[in-house]
Amino acid sequence: MQQPEASKRLLEIIQDVAGGRYSNDIMELTRDEVPEPIRTVAEAMGMMMVKVEAREYRLEQLVRQLEELNRQIKRNTIAVVSAMAHALAARDTYTEGHDARVAAISSLLARKLGMSDEEVEYVRLGGVLHDIGKIGFSDRLFNHHGKKNPPELIKEIIKHPLVGYEILSGLDFLGPALEYVRDHHERLDGSGYPRRIKGDQISLGARIIAVADGFDAMTTNRPYQKAMSPRTALEILRMQSGKRLDPRVVDALAQLIDEGALPLADEHPAD
Repeated sequence: MQQPEASKRLLEIIQDVAGGRYSNDIMELTRDEVPEPIRTVAEAMGMMMVKVEAREYRLEQLVRQLEELNRQIKRNTIAVVSAMAHALAARDTYTEGHDARVAAISSLLARKLGMSDEEVEYVRLGGVLHDIGKIGFSDRLFNHHGKKNPPELIKEIIKHPLVGYEILSGLDFLGPALEYVRDHHERLDGSGYPRRIKGDQISLGARIIAVADGFDAMTTNRPYQKAMSPRTALEILRMQSGKRLDPRVVDALAQLIDEGALPLADEHPAD
């Protein structure tokens, strides 16, 4: 190979490398018949490419390790917060298992309504954490007060969605689950709390959890009422459908009841 031809080929390879296009073409310029100093430059270029590729491979490994570490941190954080939610439920035997059932029912409703796997997971997380704002409540709140709570306790109760939102607000990876926690007691007609928003201002995930939350509360023994059958609870929810609750969600719940697909508390009566 003559020097002009070798020089031209070296420049082409250097341009490819500068553009991030690596190949073994540089090796053809390291043969004995290639004139100096082209051969020496090509050899140096080859060594440089090997080192660059090794560093890039190591960086790719580090990125993958960081991504997995980030996923693990998310999983661990969710596990810790979920454990807090379960600990909260354990303070009141009447609500033990409530968050897990609301999460399961909400997931089924979300899937029935055609939400994607990612959206279903956010709804599930919202269901698990929907009452986390009660974590700071005094023990007095968990005492039984007959069929009606004192006014001062009601004022405390209606704060729990916003308190839960504030507790979780630093966990950005919870995404829309944060607003589901905050808005699960909002109602279509604006009669809910804590923000009194209405209609389309309320996300679908929050509407789903509202129905799941109400359904589980009615089909579970509580101090103020005996557990209802699923169909009795459904009829009560239907009376609020279109006014306070999303009719699409209530209809999806009816379908799940017909399919026998809902997780229910053990104490609910048969239909």
